[in-house]
This record gives sequence, C-alpha cells and structure tokens, in this order.
Amino acid sequence: MSAPFEERSGVVPCGTPWGRWYQTLEEVFIEVQVPPGTRAKDVRCSLQSRHVALSVRGQEVLQGKLFDSTIADEGTWTLEDRKLIRIVLMKTNRDAGNCWTSLLENDYAADPWVQDQMQRKLTLERFQRENPGFDFSGAEISGNYSKGGPDFSSLEK
Repeated sequence: MSAPFEERSGVVPCGTPWGRWYQTLEEVFIEVQVPPGTRAKDVRCSLQSRHVALSVRGQEVLQGKLFDSTIADEGTWTLEDRKLIRIVLMKTNRDAGNCWTSLLENDYAADPWVQDQMQRKLTLERFQRENPGFDFSGAEISGNYSKGGPDFSSLEK
C-alpha cells in the first residue's frame, strides 16, 4: 500500500471542452490538452486563492472564480510532454464533505452521476486515512456517503 490512494483506486474525472478536472481530499487537479509542441513561454497561468486564469498562445482557455478556496502559495502548474498542462490546487478545506460540485462557481459542473462518484471516492479516501492498516482502494460503498459519509470517530476503539 505504498502508492497513494488515488493511484491505487483511480480518479473520477469530470470532462470539459479543454480536458478534465478531478479531486482528492486535499487537491484539485486540472488537466488541459494543448497543441503539441506548446512551450512554457506560450503559457500564462495565474493561480490565486479563489481564481484561476490560463491562456495558451494568447488564447484564453480557462478563467473564473473557483468553486471553493485554495492555498494560493501551494498551487502549481506544469507542462508535460509539450501537450498537457497540469494544474494542482491545494484545497483550504480538506474534509471529505468538501466535494467540489464544479471547478468554477458557475462552470464545468460535474453531472449528477460523476458528482456521486466523486463523493463516494472522497469518502473512501477518508476511511483510508482513518484506518491506515486497511486498503479501501477497491472497496464498494452504498448508502448515505454524501457530505463525507457517517462519522465513526465517537465510537470506542
């Protein structure tokens, strides 16, 4: 179980016209497909606590107010293989109940099925952190797992 939870269990992506976004308990990942051969100097990326802006070769790709706050100093972007920009944002609220329903306040919303799968995944990730000796990466979960699922922290150990 040395690999991170999301590597073992996969991700639940939300497709967009420019690529996809997905989340873990701690981070939001944005993957933007760009023309092959794109160079870092062609990219302009601004990451702020509640705002993101990305343009490539002078063309705006993504811009707006984020769904929730992030830690601006910990946001990064990379250009991979000169064809993919990966932006990593660190969530301010890292609770399993904080499942972003969209990337921006008014855009790139996950459809209801994807949203349900994202919430399920964050709940399993929470269970994994609370029980490090077990592997929840392939677990199935049913019932009420919205808002992070049931809280078992008050039970005696």
